[in-house]
Amino acid sequence: MISVEVSDAVVAVRACTRSTVPAGCTGCGHLSTWCHSRYARRLSDVTLAGRPLHIDLSVRRLYCENTTCPKVTFAEQVPGLTVRYQRRTPQLQHVVEDVGVVLAGRGGSRILRILNIRLSRVAVLSQLMRVPLPPLVTPRVLGVDDFALYGDTYGTLLVDATTRLPLTLWEGRDAEQLGRWLREHPGVEVACRDGSLAYRQGITSGAPDAVQVSDRFHLWQGLSRRVQDIASTHRGCLPAALPPISDTAPATVQESVENTTEDTPAEHHARRLFEAVQALTRSGRSHSSVARELGLNRRTVSKYARARTWQEVVRRPPRKFSTLDPYLDYLQQRWDEGQHSAKILHEELQIKGYLGHYQRVKMAVAPLRRGLPIDEPRERPPSPREAARWITTHPHRRSPHINDRLPRILDHCPELRTAHDMVRRFAAMLDNRDATSLPEWLDDLANTGLAPLTGLARALREDRDAVTQGITTPYNSGVNEGRITDVKLQKRIMAGRAGVRLLRHRVVLIAHLRRRYADQPTISPR
Repeated sequence: MISVEVSDAVVAVRACTRSTVPAGCTGCGHLSTWCHSRYARRLSDVTLAGRPLHIDLSVRRLYCENTTCPKVTFAEQVPGLTVRYQRRTPQLQHVVEDVGVVLAGRGGSRILRILNIRLSRVAVLSQLMRVPLPPLVTPRVLGVDDFALYGDTYGTLLVDATTRLPLTLWEGRDAEQLGRWLREHPGVEVACRDGSLAYRQGITSGAPDAVQVSDRFHLWQGLSRRVQDIASTHRGCLPAALPPISDTAPATVQESVENTTEDTPAEHHARRLFEAVQALTRSGRSHSSVARELGLNRRTVSKYARARTWQEVVRRPPRKFSTLDPYLDYLQQRWDEGQHSAKILHEELQIKGYLGHYQRVKMAVAPLRRGLPIDEPRERPPSPREAARWITTHPHRRSPHINDRLPRILDHCPELRTAHDMVRRFAAMLDNRDATSLPEWLDDLANTGLAPLTGLARALREDRDAVTQGITTPYNSGVNEGRITDVKLQKRIMAGRAGVRLLRHRVVLIAHLRRRYADQPTISPR
């Protein structure tokens, strides 16, 4: 018997199970119709027409007719409607769990409140943590990478590179934890990682038969950073990228370097700090005592102490594009025609589409009032990061602007020319998936006489087998990087206050949740 009552606030359904239908014992599964008594269960279901749905269900308590069963009585369960010790229907329980996986505590509670399901954030998290993790299957291809957990603390994430699903994560990135996990889950044949010594040792101890692959992206990233270090050391060569001022009176690079190294306050400040830090550290003082004496941060002192020249640490803010630059020719024209009012000039520029402030126009015409030419936008030399990006960019993907300026730098700086040649040789190995010239390239890298490249050659030679696999095989850590981006997203959703256990639960479950809904067919509206 079923009855339905509908009100403005709730939909109530009253139902009763049939007395003649046998029910299976929850202990032994034996069917029984011997009724002991009845009691009422109040269940919550998903909303109906925007109203909460409550089900008052009268169920039987029956005797178990199996004499060997330890249960004397049992309560009958309605498949698809009731679960033992549960006051929510399975469908509602799935909604609560999925919302908790996607949005965690407060966000999940707010969404459920919109759906007229009232649960606190603590209840949502409690239901989330009760969801069992899917069974862990040892992957054939394992991806290992680290991520910033909080502050200076890092974590390790393991990913199945075949299914692209995360397996687990933990705090720390030491070799012992990784080796222990691999010994507990034997069967890994290929392990993709970065150049970390800890992960290399962990894989060697936990899965000695696994083929280790040093990821191509991390190899290229490491080489790019070394090129940037070289560009920082030889930043005095970077003004050579600028075109000559005129064909009749070209400015020499030396004059340009002198002008760019002594005029700006930032460079004067960097030189002064560099000389002070170097003088104190050469006398045997510790970095902490130097930091206390100069009133600097210890990391700043360490940076200046490691630098070989003050040009390596000078800060050069890039020139910002001004919205007034396209209108400078018009301003000069109107000034020559006799219009010297900045207010009127600003109004005319607004008609032409200029959206900037009047004050910027006033400052632009200020040199004209003193009989000086208007300040034309001047191109600045490339920063070390830009120069490194020019060198590492494939020649076919370089813009005409880069193709015009990069050869000038390389012709002026033999060190950057050497770095460029080494980068292009390594890029050819990656493009062709051919590592036969790797030993020769490492020898040439070590003999360049450039400290950053020499250190890189030493590190790659120690990990030569994995580097060879990274160049020649299709395995890589691209899946790891995508999953780490997902980990960072989940951390931001929880405002960085989630513990490792909750973060692991959400990262693993949300990946399987997406996969489950992605596999479902989409029903298009008619």
